[in-house]
Amino acid sequence: MVQQIIPQTNPDIIYPDSDGQPMADNTQQFRIIVTIKENLELLFADNPDVFIAGDLLWYPIQGNNKLRRAPDVMVAFGRPKGDRGSYKQWEENQIAPQVVFEILSPGNTLKEMGQKLEFYDRYGVEEYYIYDPDKVDLSGWIRQENRLSVIETMEGWISPRLSIRFEINQGNLQIFSPTGQMFLTYVELGKLKQAAEQRAEQEYQRAEQAEARVKELEEKLRELGQL
Repeated sequence: MVQQIIPQTNPDIIYPDSDGQPMADNTQQFRIIVTIKENLELLFADNPDVFIAGDLLWYPIQGNNKLRRAPDVMVAFGRPKGDRGSYKQWEENQIAPQVVFEILSPGNTLKEMGQKLEFYDRYGVEEYYIYDPDKVDLSGWIRQENRLSVIETMEGWISPRLSIRFEINQGNLQIFSPTGQMFLTYVELGKLKQAAEQRAEQEYQRAEQAEARVKELEEKLRELGQL
């Protein structure tokens, strides 16, 4: 059941729900962000205490509305699902998002990404992943000894928190669920659903036809028994 989160902050301080920046700079970046976010939603759909968001402002410190970041995708374990205008950590039992994804666009700078890494390191992110779709380059950091350290080899890496596996195949990032199912776009998921519904309808029609044949045979047997 989706729960509405009720703000309990100081009314004198406004924490904007938008930083005025677009979610994505191009269609490719947007598609990857949505694919990761929605497949994670599916993966944890039955767990009410995993909150997943895309492009949501995260405020780690109460009273400071300038200190904030909006990860492309973030995952917070131990927090209920529900709609939020922003993620105010003091209203979330002081739980920082444990996993963060950033998908690069041509407009991202080294300085900007360095600042993001510093922010996520300082405020408790456990796993941080950056993917550059233009260079097909995936980088990752994991918290060790209270700091984010570079993951030396991302090929085949399995996220400790999410249990998903990362692969680079045919010039594309591929992510696999714990059961081995590849993350698919909304369109691909829709096509799979349609195909499953068509198969189910065909099976239903075959079952009805078989039942009709059985009834026809039984009727003929009854007729023969009356001769």
